[in-house]
Amino acid sequence: MALSDIQPERYDGLLADKVAGVRDSFVDFELPEVEVFASPKTHYRLRAEFRVWHDNDDLYYVMFEPGDNRNPIRVDECEMVAPRIREVMFDLLDVIRENPLLRFKLFQVDFLSTLSGELLVSLLYHRQIDEIWVQEVQSLRERFNIDIVGRSRKKKMIVERDFVIEKLDINGRIYEYKQVENSFTQPNGKVCRDMIHWVLDVTQNAGGDLVEFYCGSGTFTIPLAQNFGRVVATEISKTSVRAAEYNIEVNGITNLDVLRMPSEDLTLVLQGKKQTRKVEGLNLEACQFSTVLVDPPRSGLDDETVTQVAQYEHIVYISCNPVTLHENLKSITQTHKIERFAVFDQFPYTHHIECGVYLTRI
Repeated sequence: MALSDIQPERYDGLLADKVAGVRDSFVDFELPEVEVFASPKTHYRLRAEFRVWHDNDDLYYVMFEPGDNRNPIRVDECEMVAPRIREVMFDLLDVIRENPLLRFKLFQVDFLSTLSGELLVSLLYHRQIDEIWVQEVQSLRERFNIDIVGRSRKKKMIVERDFVIEKLDINGRIYEYKQVENSFTQPNGKVCRDMIHWVLDVTQNAGGDLVEFYCGSGTFTIPLAQNFGRVVATEISKTSVRAAEYNIEVNGITNLDVLRMPSEDLTLVLQGKKQTRKVEGLNLEACQFSTVLVDPPRSGLDDETVTQVAQYEHIVYISCNPVTLHENLKSITQTHKIERFAVFDQFPYTHHIECGVYLTRI
């Protein structure tokens, strides 16, 4: 996406076009009324990466047009980033510009912020960094009230923390989430909160227990635990699992277990085709799984997982790719009916769209 694409006056029309495109794409399904959740028109992105361009004594951020990595476009203003990032990013670079040690072979700056106002900055270098760099960068941390990570080849140096703590108000309760640098987090905080509210709403009367595939650090899982007797979730990323375990503890959730294993493996365990020590002591046989939540990568669900998902009374499918969602729904709707369908505009001014589908067994 080019910065010139951010035109707030056109946002409503662009979103309407997206929604119309989704309706057209799923015309062969019997959809209920599509629920639409808009993004803020500006300053919506909590995660951002910028290349750094060296031009004699000058130093500035650049971006590239999609598909063109040879013609940098200077960035002196950025309406897409969250207010906390915008508040810091240009003043930060002004300070780095005047410091030979901090600017030398700096090639990228990454920002990770929260709706609650925390900010983590990662400085990426084409040279080795050391303790002298750590001492020098301390002044940035104190001046801008940020945490800092330095990265160079095979080396990571942390100045205080390599994570932020998000705090989300979900139906009057504040949930805390550890979000770790260089791991997946939801980029649009307002829309993420809408997605959590929607998932809570569609499952409020489901009852029984919940199984979740691709749970990440527990963004949906942790608040959803209130709607179920017990929750068992899987995630493959070690960093995300550790963050989920922290989030479970800090939020006082007692009915949730997160397993570090591929969703395909848990599928085989639940089908009785595989045994693993990772599920020892969980007594999965006693679970009454009424509902499954899946939030797969862009490739969608594999055939085995589709088969397993169809075993449950209720299905919540969060999708970042309408194409693979459509393909999966061809199979799932043979046994289940679409009850709710939502569109979440995580990435305004782009063609990307996220969908939420709630299905119940026919």
